[in-house]
Amino acid sequence: MKKISIGFSPCPNDTFIFDALIHGKIDTEGLVFEVHMADVEALNQQAFQEQLDVTKLSYNAYLHLLNAYVMLDSGSALGNNCGPLLIKNKGAQNPVEGSLIAIPGVFTTANFLLNYAFPKLQNKKVYLFSEIESALKNKEVGAGLIIHENRFTYAERGFEKVMDLGAYWEQHTGMPIPLGGIAVKRNLDKALQLKIQKLIRKSVEFAFRNPKESKTFVTDNAQEMSPDVVQKHIDLYVNSYSQSLGEKGKSAIENMYKFSVENNLILPSDKSLFV
Repeated sequence: MKKISIGFSPCPNDTFIFDALIHGKIDTEGLVFEVHMADVEALNQQAFQEQLDVTKLSYNAYLHLLNAYVMLDSGSALGNNCGPLLIKNKGAQNPVEGSLIAIPGVFTTANFLLNYAFPKLQNKKVYLFSEIESALKNKEVGAGLIIHENRFTYAERGFEKVMDLGAYWEQHTGMPIPLGGIAVKRNLDKALQLKIQKLIRKSVEFAFRNPKESKTFVTDNAQEMSPDVVQKHIDLYVNSYSQSLGEKGKSAIENMYKFSVENNLILPSDKSLFV
């Protein structure tokens, strides 16, 4: 048995995808997965230290880590109408250059999309994604960048949308939004990389065929989310791109890479983007 360290978030989309892989519901072909769960920005930071063999990464972080990691075809969160939202307090002015913006992490795709839509909004402060609304309500910041399940509940908490940054990306590129993916260490044997990729796809396919099987694992890690919000979260972030990026998914990531290089957000690389 070979041990593989794997990191993913406690969010419903990840626990739904990985339940079968880590709980023996599919044949893992001699691999044992040692799970490390953390918020995606914490996983991004761990990846800069190359701590895990396989890890969930924001696509923005991934583009800074091409020397160390390569993206797998399965397990990603891409899609339409699923991007981060820039919000403000109800009735407040829209943020302007110099306004302090709460972001969930420098290397999150959310921050990339903020740069894409509002290149002049560069006064930012990092908060844990679950604390951004509190910072906004307390007027510590002028606007907040929200991700995950918060997009379903922000309005009832007294906030209003400045912009759906994912929709902005889609309108300007015609491509799905690349939020996060599952990357594997580039220095692992290619056959092992491909085996892990295959097993993750099998885990996703099992989850789609048996959606009730993962309910306990998903619910136990969903903290205070209502069952309705949990299901909306899964429906939004787990889709055909989670099974396989396909040509369209890969094109979206390549477009993100190209924009990042052209705008000096990353250095160009000769490394392949995908296994």
